[in-house]
Amino acid sequence: MKRLQAFKFEVRPNGEQQLQMCRFAGSCRFVFNRALALQKARHEGGEKKLGYAGLCKELGAWKQSPETGWLTQAPSQPLQQALKDLERAYKNFFKGRAAFPAFKKRGRHDAFRFPQRVKLDQGNARIFLPKIGWIRYRKSREVVGTVKNVTVSAAAGKWFVSIQTEREVEAGYHPASGIVGVDAGVANFATLSTGEFIAPVNALGKRKRQLARAQRALSRKQKFSRNWIKAKARVQTIHSRIGNTRRDHLHKLTTTLSKNHAAIVIEDLQVRNMARSASGTVDQPGRNVRAKTGLNRSILDQGWGEFRRQLEYKQAWRGGIVEAVAPRNTSRTCSACGHVAKESRRSQSRFECVACGHTAHADVNAARNILAAGHAVMACGGDVSPYWHLGTNTAAPMKQEPAEATHSGPVPA
Repeated sequence: MKRLQAFKFEVRPNGEQQLQMCRFAGSCRFVFNRALALQKARHEGGEKKLGYAGLCKELGAWKQSPETGWLTQAPSQPLQQALKDLERAYKNFFKGRAAFPAFKKRGRHDAFRFPQRVKLDQGNARIFLPKIGWIRYRKSREVVGTVKNVTVSAAAGKWFVSIQTEREVEAGYHPASGIVGVDAGVANFATLSTGEFIAPVNALGKRKRQLARAQRALSRKQKFSRNWIKAKARVQTIHSRIGNTRRDHLHKLTTTLSKNHAAIVIEDLQVRNMARSASGTVDQPGRNVRAKTGLNRSILDQGWGEFRRQLEYKQAWRGGIVEAVAPRNTSRTCSACGHVAKESRRSQSRFECVACGHTAHADVNAARNILAAGHAVMACGGDVSPYWHLGTNTAAPMKQEPAEATHSGPVPA
């Protein structure tokens, strides 16, 4: 099967190359914004939205115009890729996967992409980009596969290249044979059905005071002055470190889970709904807004969506599976007898069944219910929540029979 994989490195451009990359990113941002404005104007005028071919014709006209003739200085392919990005943004909106396309701002997500005409010299740790030339990069690992496209992006004052490759790999079986249930939380980032607790990294929480201090200093500077630019760079650096810390923690955790378990059962959490604002409106203000804001911040700081995304593609690469089950009553169900009662959850960490008296850590009890739901779904399929307790035994070791189902065939990437 074919595997698409990206390799990201920091590049070391000289002054002229860095200036060129800033210009190219600005040109792509201009084309994206102008095309979006054109589509909105056609919609308001009752005209049909232009397709990619029509936008390319408009791009040719913009290059011939005296006002925007400077677009000819940028490579044509990145400008065309910006139009493709707009088309993809519209498709994601109409399919309900994203919000309506918005205008891009300078200094935020500056990037451009080369789909071809790129050369890679791994021996000398350098890459050739059209109209930029050879640039050295910080080589941390070998790039494997055929180069399909290269994306150049800026973040916190540094430039990076993301090299997407394609290669053929054998669709094998997962080397492990275990199955585990994972309960995501805030106090504990993850609790496994085996009883293991994984502490949260709290990347934002640990740097919240530092970030607030830097943002206050930025607010006191005159906008666009030299001191304002320096203060803004400090804020960007802190945000970059927060993101790097969170991604590093998630990659290490998901790699460990994926290597040791052929099947991983998680809750199908709707993070966007869980982190929705509770401020309400002027007529109907929300309740406990401050507490809900803190909870939303903690939920988003954990990165549950990225955790699931990484688990899914790493398991697919290794031949394993990730099963997402409904989260309904996982924290209220007794993993020993299956009785469902809100009163059984005595506190954040204590679970004591009001029917049979079974006691356990609340997160471990929930993880075992998630594991039992995964057993039932893989065996029967569909909604089998009333029968979760039939597949769980808190006194016995973790069952291994469903792992055989994971070896019935390779999982496509």
